[in-house]
Amino acid sequence: MPQQLNTKSPANIWLVDSSIYVFRSWFTWPKSLIDNDNNCVNAVHGFLHFVYQLLNQEQPQFIGFAFDESLKHSHRKEIYPEYKAHRKSAPLDLRYQFKLCREFLNAMGIAEFSSEYYEADDIIGTLANHYRKQGSKIILITADKDLTQLIHGSDLWWEYGNNKKLDSSSIKKSFGVRPDQIADLLAIAGDKSDNIPGVPDIGLSTAAKLLKRFDTLDNLIKSIPEIGKTNIRRAKYIQNQIEKYVDQLRLSRRLTGIICDVNQAPIDRSLNRCESKPDQEALWKLFDLLGYNDSERQKWLKLACTTK
Repeated sequence: MPQQLNTKSPANIWLVDSSIYVFRSWFTWPKSLIDNDNNCVNAVHGFLHFVYQLLNQEQPQFIGFAFDESLKHSHRKEIYPEYKAHRKSAPLDLRYQFKLCREFLNAMGIAEFSSEYYEADDIIGTLANHYRKQGSKIILITADKDLTQLIHGSDLWWEYGNNKKLDSSSIKKSFGVRPDQIADLLAIAGDKSDNIPGVPDIGLSTAAKLLKRFDTLDNLIKSIPEIGKTNIRRAKYIQNQIEKYVDQLRLSRRLTGIICDVNQAPIDRSLNRCESKPDQEALWKLFDLLGYNDSERQKWLKLACTTK
């Protein structure tokens, strides 16, 4: 019998920012990998390899996988229509592979979720906030620097593929600011990957120096006349830039902050994978479709609810 832990207050909650690991696999795994219907499934194989490694090596009991939807009408796009506007929609073959990845997790009895209005970051933020209040440690599996703003106390940001782990102190060492200042940092410097404008000609290093001096974005804006008196290089020019682009700066801050009270977040859904047995019929259909041999099937079945 698998060990049953207290589901009301689990020690560790693992939350996976899933989409990036699907995209990575799509770019790096061979396109020659096809399913029995002759569809390319390289991203599926790559993502499931990542999932297997994570579950087998770390053996988390309480874990959830958050996915991004193709959001045409989202919270941030309503604020700023140009948000992520430079990104192309996922091609049909990749959408098919995302669907299979999620179906596989469901068949294994592993929680996966998304929102039609909010991003995966916001779902993760809400779940992290919910479980942290119960005394749980949050372990974020991601490669997205934006999610460092969610790290509190003993929480951990972990880029699993490169085994890069950041706690609160190492986040401050890496970015020059505390986790609670990350959203302000990105608002000032902007974020090209998400098409967030920020303030022109101010990079992350200068933004960090400003926050070290003024602590928060609100204090910075209230103290614009003081910026030129600091010993920051080009201080007067930076003061003029922030004064000129203050409205754009406020807009950017509304985009960089992760929402931690999303009403669509599945806070009532159990993340305890020991509570759900694999759906063997659904799993076998996927095994057949992906061409898994007996050895591969057995390794997945043995993995079901294996915990440290």
